[in-house]
Amino acid sequence: MTRTRESPYMSRQKKIKKNSSGRSACRIMARTVAQRRNGTTAERSHELLKKISLFASISDAELRQVSERIVFKQFRKKNVILREEMTNEVMYIILDGEVKVVRSMEEGKEIIVSMHSSGEFFGELSLLDGKTTPATVVATQDSCMAIITKAAFHELIFAQRKVMENFLHILCARLRDSFNRMEMLNFNNAAQRVKMLFLMIAENYGDRTPKGTVLNIRLLHQDIADMVGLSRETVTRVLDRWKKSGEIEDLGKKLIRLNPEFDSISFATPLQLRSTSLP
Repeated sequence: MTRTRESPYMSRQKKIKKNSSGRSACRIMARTVAQRRNGTTAERSHELLKKISLFASISDAELRQVSERIVFKQFRKKNVILREEMTNEVMYIILDGEVKVVRSMEEGKEIIVSMHSSGEFFGELSLLDGKTTPATVVATQDSCMAIITKAAFHELIFAQRKVMENFLHILCARLRDSFNRMEMLNFNNAAQRVKMLFLMIAENYGDRTPKGTVLNIRLLHQDIADMVGLSRETVTRVLDRWKKSGEIEDLGKKLIRLNPEFDSISFATPLQLRSTSLP
């Protein structure tokens, strides 16, 4: 039987699908940028940039102009991308991967302020006010970043009205998220803190399925503890109780599904809970 020879295009597409890690994605992106400059296509970079919320609703022609100003860089898992109190001159867009944003407390403990995954950005505050970075950003997976310089960022948001509008909407959403986190930390009940965190994560990263909502962000028990201001042991007890009663399910690979029963978990108001102690 004669085998049909695979076209170079199909072979290239298979390689792109096969190389799904952050490091592979960065190599592919860098190669497509070089190819673009040599006159060939950059469909892979174009497809990834279209998924970035900051660039939503802009035209293909406008997106190509944006891609011309971007540099791609890869970071290994546990690499520190930004350090607290650094002067930052670039903004990072996550094309593939995941990071956590942490702040160090006086007693030496770290608190996870937020987590960002593919399609999100960070480092923008320093570009706006010129001040130092308020938190440390660490890669939790091998990640590929698109990097925009301060000059290119200012040129982009002032030249592209749609990008400016998207940027403001995202900042507003993050501000509301900060308010929710402050409310969460007012709860003295450990389970209520964890439930509110899961609901916040579900809103931003949830994938609704017939069996429930999958939290599409990998969470260690220590990560959860650092986000809600509890010990890892306390978080583990809460999660084990919910697993046994069927409110949540561990899907493996650090992924959690909130089952329909999760919504039935109820608590008193924050005012009523302030006089109670953490379990």
